[in-house]
Amino acid sequence: MPRTQRNDNFIDKTFTVMADILLKILPTNQKAKEAFVYYRDGMSAQADGEYAEALDNYYEALNLEEDSHDRSYILYNIGIIHASNGEHERALDYYYQSIDLNPQMPSVLNNIAVIYHYQGEKAKQEGQENEAEALFDKAAEYWKQAIRLAPNNYIEAQNWLKITGRSEMDIFF
Repeated sequence: MPRTQRNDNFIDKTFTVMADILLKILPTNQKAKEAFVYYRDGMSAQADGEYAEALDNYYEALNLEEDSHDRSYILYNIGIIHASNGEHERALDYYYQSIDLNPQMPSVLNNIAVIYHYQGEKAKQEGQENEAEALFDKAAEYWKQAIRLAPNNYIEAQNWLKITGRSEMDIFF
């Protein structure tokens, strides 16, 4: 039984019913429909904190999905799980794959920046000032890209850029 059929809350059941109706009426091939079912089950498992199950579903969806835009979202979600598990280098790998397929995803750019900022803070604590500054500069570049795409979404990043002198402009929008 697919994961989404096991959910017992009203919103998940409603989403599942609507998604199933869309799958039946949309003019798409069987492989794409199957990829969507795995993706949907992956999202459900991820929301429940079942990361291993979510990854299994995402990898299946990735094997089936041919559309680069849809693949970028699958890769993004895989990256989120690896980042949540502290596997930052692995998360970056998936985020880079995602952004290569779909450069218009500010959330991916933000997540890349967050990892570089975290690594910069860690390097700073270890007394590696030059390494920390290089990582902060990388974070700044990705945050600036994210802010250009979604100016109202990353206020804390905008403040950090301004406070640290890494902003070339006062207002991003």
